Amino acid sequence: MEHLTHDQLMETLDDVRASPADGGTLELIVQRPGEDQRVVLDEAELNFEEGLAGDSWNQRGSGRTEDGSPHPDMQLNIMNARILRHIARDPGRMPLAGDQLIVDLDLSEENLPAWTRLAIGDAVIEITDQPHNGCAKFTQRFGREAHRFVNSDLGKQLKLRGVNARVVTPGTIRSGDVIKKI
Repeated sequence: MEHLTHDQLMETLDDVRASPADGGTLELIVQRPGEDQRVVLDEAELNFEEGLAGDSWNQRGSGRTEDGSPHPDMQLNIMNARILRHIARDPGRMPLAGDQLIVDLDLSEENLPAWTRLAIGDAVIEITDQPHNGCAKFTQRFGREAHRFVNSDLGKQLKLRGVNARVVTPGTIRSGDVIKKI
């Protein structure tokens, strides 16, 4: 599959910037039960132990913790559905991004600074201050230009690669749920 060029990626910005600031939608729930495994769910539980129930977050070490254990402020990875649709170029490839929650919501620093809380279904999550950057797998799947674009100064301001979050109140979430700032 051909990847988007820098100019093509720039052309997506009007669409991405039109994402709702509040009252967005949870478009896709993706469980990662093991490395490179993806399960798209219609409904899921968010909990303290796993983040997304059945996900492997709590089995993944982090270079950002002193002991290499999973980082508690990186339980959930969230990405904007609009930019991901453009980058993936095929809806079936969207789960490859590796984010558990794909949302139609403005994730920019200006709209969702760290420690903003969001209600989704019965659950409440909190955006954390941990950066979410594209990795080698993201580059392999979506191209070098997409990696550069989401990690550029503008990409970081708009949080095009996404944000990290943690569970504050466990609960059930469903595809199509409205996301509200609280």
